Amino acid sequence: MIAVLIALSILVGGATAGFAQDLGPRPSFPDPDPERIALGHLLFYDPILSGNKGVSCATCHHPDFGTSDGVSLALGDGGVGLGPERKLDPDNPPEQRIPRNAPGLWNLGAAQFTRFFHDGRLELDPSQPNGIRTPLGADMTRGFDSPLAAQAMFPVLSGDEMAGHYSENEISRAVRQGLLAQPGGAWDKIADRVALIPAYREGFAQAIPGEPITFAAIANVIADFIAFEWRADNALFDRAMRGEAELPPQARAGMTLFYGSAGCATCHAGWLQTDHRFHAIAMPQIGPGKAARFEPHARDEGRFRVTGDPADAFAFRTPSLRNVTLTAPYGHGGAYATLEAVIRHHADPVDALNAYRLDAAILPRLPGADDQRILSNPDEMAAIADANVLAPQKLEADEIAALIAFLKTLEDPAERLGIPESVPSGLPPVGR
Repeated sequence: MIAVLIALSILVGGATAGFAQDLGPRPSFPDPDPERIALGHLLFYDPILSGNKGVSCATCHHPDFGTSDGVSLALGDGGVGLGPERKLDPDNPPEQRIPRNAPGLWNLGAAQFTRFFHDGRLELDPSQPNGIRTPLGADMTRGFDSPLAAQAMFPVLSGDEMAGHYSENEISRAVRQGLLAQPGGAWDKIADRVALIPAYREGFAQAIPGEPITFAAIANVIADFIAFEWRADNALFDRAMRGEAELPPQARAGMTLFYGSAGCATCHAGWLQTDHRFHAIAMPQIGPGKAARFEPHARDEGRFRVTGDPADAFAFRTPSLRNVTLTAPYGHGGAYATLEAVIRHHADPVDALNAYRLDAAILPRLPGADDQRILSNPDEMAAIADANVLAPQKLEADEIAALIAFLKTLEDPAERLGIPESVPSGLPPVGR
């Protein structure tokens, strides 16, 4: 089969540029503002935004791990080190793993990205105050330039991710008391930290003259940095679509499968290979699940927790496949450590779910963690399987290899500013 596809792809190889029109409008990005980007660059890597001043955005979104963190479920506050080498701090261990896999940041500045997080709980919505809907309501939309900016600051307000444990610092105390946007709440405390640093005061005065340093202003410049730093739209795939290059034969065969019989493009559509929608595909659930502190389960029902619609049970946002080869592990819970494994899951989701074993994940050691709570519960597994919308299909090993060869043509590991040598707080920049 694959030999036929390769032969066919060679015959039509010169037609790839003409295929571009079928992908729809190209992604559009904001015009860069160098002064705002420079500020966001420093703040992204500066631990000053975290409650205990030990974690930054880069802890879970590091360029060395494709703007993710190389593990299935991260250890946030209370962890030490980066990526798969991260381990718990015995003097301040994490309360639990982060419930979901850290997604890559590629192309999030594109106007096409209007929904964020695996369940889309933060999204552009003209019917909402300030045009953004968030789980925290109207307060978490004031002053933000975009959904990307609002999204960037949710981890800062998460105890498990950046704020810290109960009552161990002024930020975590405010967060746990529900004091966020109120005067003197977590927003103000974080902004005050930044405003006390002369280099940040000077930077904001130049980038946003006449405006105070606020929580939202910090979020806005971090979003500007993300949009600039990780714009990835000049991969081999893009050049081939422009008629400037050709894909290798195996990759062209994979592209034929991707946009043809394998059906990948049904959901992974357009230039960014995502339809920005939500689908239930029986992905294994590991770790603590997306439950509130008072809820006794370890379930993650995905989009259902946002909409309350039973049809959205266990549905998660279709990820963009740009630089997917760099962002393992895969799935909302990081259940699969390799592209081959996650492609095989897509080929027969229910069988793959029932055959899943935890050793397919990459999990930093956390004593006491019950990572198999859902996997060992037949009723929970049946509910995930029943929600699946993908029909099984047969993919041969050489077809999977061809699909992976095509996905490699989506690589554009763009990095423009890199990790700063130092940050204005004087704390060690994360990853340096």
